Amino acid sequence: MDEHEVLTRLAALQIETPSWGYGNSGTRFHVYPWPGAARTVHERIADAALVNRLTGCCPSVALHIPWDAVDDYAALRRFAESEGVTLGAVNPNLFGSDEYRLGSLCNPDPGVRARALDHCRECVAIARSVGSTTLSLWLPDGTNYPGQDDLGARFRRLLEGLARLYAELPDEMTLLVEYKFFEPGFYSTDIPDWGTASLVCRRLGSRAKVLVDTGHHPLGTNVEQIVALLLSEGLLGGFHFNNRKYADDDLIVGSIDPFELFRIMREIARADAAETVAFMIDQSHNVEGKIDAMVQSVMNIQTAYAKALLVDEDELAAAQAAGDVLGAHRILLAAFETDVRPILARLRAQAGVAADPVAAFRAGDHAASRSAERGVASVTSAYESGGVTERETA
Repeated sequence: MDEHEVLTRLAALQIETPSWGYGNSGTRFHVYPWPGAARTVHERIADAALVNRLTGCCPSVALHIPWDAVDDYAALRRFAESEGVTLGAVNPNLFGSDEYRLGSLCNPDPGVRARALDHCRECVAIARSVGSTTLSLWLPDGTNYPGQDDLGARFRRLLEGLARLYAELPDEMTLLVEYKFFEPGFYSTDIPDWGTASLVCRRLGSRAKVLVDTGHHPLGTNVEQIVALLLSEGLLGGFHFNNRKYADDDLIVGSIDPFELFRIMREIARADAAETVAFMIDQSHNVEGKIDAMVQSVMNIQTAYAKALLVDEDELAAAQAAGDVLGAHRILLAAFETDVRPILARLRAQAGVAADPVAAFRAGDHAASRSAERGVASVTSAYESGGVTERETA
């Protein structure tokens, strides 16, 4: 692929950032406040808009309800547009209420299941109000002990609830179903893996797709194989990008294993799927700044994609057909080891942004002005607040 085509395909890559990534967040033990961290949905959108101006490739921001709930969503949409961004995927919250102790859509209590479904319907209405065509659903339902509940019955409840929700989706809306192999349930999770998520989507219909969270897999999981299979079956709907050292770490994208990120993006590049799959970031900044960390994640995704576009697919196919194992591997390594900073600098020059957006953020007065305006938000430890951090109550 020549440089012109690489730049064209890189320019088409758009990445959605999450509103919740701009506020204070922490571990289950404590929340560490950051000077100038966003306190309201309007400040979170403003910070996402700054990331878009710095990178030139993040035109939308995801919402989480009720964290981002407002009385007037039309006005929120206008505010976002005035900042130069649109409102993207809407994420229902099915874990932040006491009644969800035994689950939401899988709860044995039909009343709780009905209220969970009503909240999802509310989020569909919000998505329509803000112009979003994506409902992104992570279902934290699961159990902690053998015998706690009937596992088959829980799956039937899940399918029943999601079928009712899917039937009410507008024609233009996609339901993204995320899987997660543990948390908060430590014995069973009702959507624990990509196979279960795929099965659910197959049952629902063509507008239900699997959402792959890159940091939420057991150690050793071949995530790019999952991506390849979902692409081949037309079931890959999007990504929540972050990184892990163990599992479910929500670290900066590509910070631990950039080669894995490259391998994932190579499957996207090979399928030419960057414009049909939703690229979204979902990470928690606990001990670092919010905005520059988000920008770094965006840059890491662009870097991995640029390298993936440099893979000589014809040469690789020939080596694979010839059974040249080392030769095929070296072709991938050659692309991964290429310094793509010059290409990305040209891409950013074309977009009218700095060659190093993180450096541009740090050289500007963005952090200082936000700190002066917003101060340091008061937060409590998770123990003191009953397990709820500012991230969940913002």
